[in-house]
Amino acid sequence: MATAQQKIVPHLWFNKEAVEAANFYCMVFPDSVITSTTTLHNTPGGDCDLVSFVLSGYSFMAINAGPLFKFNPSVSFIVNFDPARDQYARAKLDAAWAKLAEGGKVLMPLDAYPFSKRYGWIQDRFGLSWQLSLANPEAEARPFIVPALLFVGDVYGKAEEASSFYLSAFGDTKRGEVARYPEGMEPDQEGALMYTDFTLEGQWFAAMDSAHTHDFGFNEAISFLVNCTTQSEIDSYWQKLSAVPEAEQCGWLKDKYGLSWQVCPEVLHQMLLDPDGERVNRVTQAFLKMKKFDLATLQSAYYQ
Repeated sequence: MATAQQKIVPHLWFNKEAVEAANFYCMVFPDSVITSTTTLHNTPGGDCDLVSFVLSGYSFMAINAGPLFKFNPSVSFIVNFDPARDQYARAKLDAAWAKLAEGGKVLMPLDAYPFSKRYGWIQDRFGLSWQLSLANPEAEARPFIVPALLFVGDVYGKAEEASSFYLSAFGDTKRGEVARYPEGMEPDQEGALMYTDFTLEGQWFAAMDSAHTHDFGFNEAISFLVNCTTQSEIDSYWQKLSAVPEAEQCGWLKDKYGLSWQVCPEVLHQMLLDPDGERVNRVTQAFLKMKKFDLATLQSAYYQ
């Protein structure tokens, strides 16, 4: 199972369904477990449930924080079922698809495509998007779960620029595949990025451009939490990533492409799991006043 070593953790914003959804995803994907739950009290949105869970070795976090943001396909999760590693990969893909399809919405039907012998894109009943793919056993292996960023609307054509920016902002990076749109794929421009993948802090991400008309874009429903060990690390990521001052709040920021990040001290999660409710409340009230996190102030509130 993944642990705190995962540097970048997808963070999912729910209205009230975080625990229900986490349990559902643990049922859909093998070797999955909820690792912690806690409730923050006296926040502007009332009580907020925080849930951490691991799906097939990949860590997620989720929060119940009201109906402010809704999931959309601008951020999805590619799930690679690899026949080279599992002889039952195709059957497991179909089983996962069937569960995700209950109450969900098919975006691309489960079928054979030029890039995969079996692939489908689906929004589950909570609105979260998944791209299930039967991996090419002869291709370079990729992790089971890979977050994917879809650049549309105002940021169409920016997938290459954005992925290069992220490669410059993080450590332990490399570029993987690059596939461009050929001519005759209008409205997509020839040369725009059909697909690329890359690592940030050793974790795989993917990015794509799409010129088709979409009524969605990046929002706070899905953010990426960056675990930091020191204040200088927090300061560095904050300086590199934050591009929308009015979006800065409680460790949250938006980059110049509209994608949301949380730059967070790794110890904060453990502080919020402390059984001492007074301690948790002091830390909560301290960070609610912050934009960029101040590690010393959080520690002072915790040890007061």
